[in-house]
Amino acid sequence: MLSHGGAEANNLNVIFLPFLCTSHTIPMIDMARIFAMHGVNITIFTTAGNVGIFQKCIDRDISLGRYIKTHILEFPAQQVGLPIGIETMNANTSLDTAKKIYEASLLLQPRIESYLFDKLFKVDCIVSDMFYTWTVEAAAKLGVPRIVFCPASIFSRCAELSFELHATHTEADSENIKIVGLPHKLEIARLQLPDWLLEPSEFGSIMKGVNDSTRRSYGAVFNSFYDMESAYEEHYKNVFGTKCWSLGPVSYWANQDLSDKAERGDEKVEEGDVLLQWLNSKKENSVIYVSFGSISKFPISQLIEIAHALEASTHDFIWVVRKNNEAGGSSEEGEGFMEEFEKRVRESKKGYLIWGWAPQLLILENKAIGGIVTHCGWNTTIESINAGLPMVTWPLFSEQFFHEKLVVEVLRIGVSIGVRKWKIWNEFEGEVVKREDIGKAIGLVMENGNEAKEMRSRAKALSEDSKKAILVGGSSHANLIQFIEELESLKLQRLNGSI
Repeated sequence: MLSHGGAEANNLNVIFLPFLCTSHTIPMIDMARIFAMHGVNITIFTTAGNVGIFQKCIDRDISLGRYIKTHILEFPAQQVGLPIGIETMNANTSLDTAKKIYEASLLLQPRIESYLFDKLFKVDCIVSDMFYTWTVEAAAKLGVPRIVFCPASIFSRCAELSFELHATHTEADSENIKIVGLPHKLEIARLQLPDWLLEPSEFGSIMKGVNDSTRRSYGAVFNSFYDMESAYEEHYKNVFGTKCWSLGPVSYWANQDLSDKAERGDEKVEEGDVLLQWLNSKKENSVIYVSFGSISKFPISQLIEIAHALEASTHDFIWVVRKNNEAGGSSEEGEGFMEEFEKRVRESKKGYLIWGWAPQLLILENKAIGGIVTHCGWNTTIESINAGLPMVTWPLFSEQFFHEKLVVEVLRIGVSIGVRKWKIWNEFEGEVVKREDIGKAIGLVMENGNEAKEMRSRAKALSEDSKKAILVGGSSHANLIQFIEELESLKLQRLNGSI
């Protein structure tokens, strides 16, 4: 099935291959749309269960005359033992299901390759999610560049590579470990390192493959901007030995239209929405936004601590809640507590709870928002930076503890809530952050003390830099134009037989 926008233009033909995970897909689609905005022919390969996340925006781009289309692949659910319709990793995905979705994503390889190698199908470049390591060989056979899309910060990729190259975590049994070779002198607690770095594992083998294929790629693209990660962008080029382009913030660049912001994800917010009315009734910088991303669910015991901290705070709040009723307390007891809590804060107009999906771009850009409590997922982190918001950092898994280092110690625009231990995907039992610690951290970013003012000032300055980056003459805009021109030059050389 092809959804397309009119006659093909005689421009570059670039394939985008997003991974089947919401946090990977959304920024990669934004990036694809930015390329289409600049005259590149884009084809996005995805499955029926994933296309709903972004197709409305694609249709709007097509109506504007942009050359962008989606190609729907049949998801091999039966082959991996998944029920029909389960094709995306998100907050409801168990570890076992996530493994099956990953297995299914690898089974898509021959189906995608059959299109890539079809003589009628024009390919000048493949932009591939980092987990599709096989695209290195496919691009080589086609004689086109393979570009890696990394859905994290450049800093985190450099930190991970530091441990791969220097293995400082294996040398001593110390509690804190140096991250050597980086532009800044930093340490991280051993318990905050991903488990795949500490001991051999299946995911560790996957990440080794990711790093190996990255080194053999033409280059990498990141949802970042030069003024924020310049030292690490240069460091990345040196340690990986490949090119690197920061092209962000992609959400701000691609979603200028109100409809794009309201429909980002698989739901829509109307202009007169109750949430927006509530926000617009609040004073500037008076509301704390609490969100832990698309794939994080806490047990009831942790939700109760968060609720008490927010209710005791002197600040109003929006809280995006994703429940996990299988651990950390009685489901019935927790349901009762949360219902009563929501009723109280709604009546007092102190708080607003969102169960499930939230229109995050619309929320973050509202003047009432003064700070955010975040899991340090990269999409939320850079969207918060773009909005100029200081952060309370509460990392959970993946590369989120590295992002906390960037926010708190390098950029100095956040306060750590004090989480000491990395967790396995969606298994958040065990350590419970207490209400007192939550309240204290929120106070540090929301109050008017000197530390908070300086933090807010740095966040605002970064926000201005991020907005300038996508304008003509800005770093991300210049990177995009230079990248497109380089791809056009490579295409010309290939057509002339010189490469």
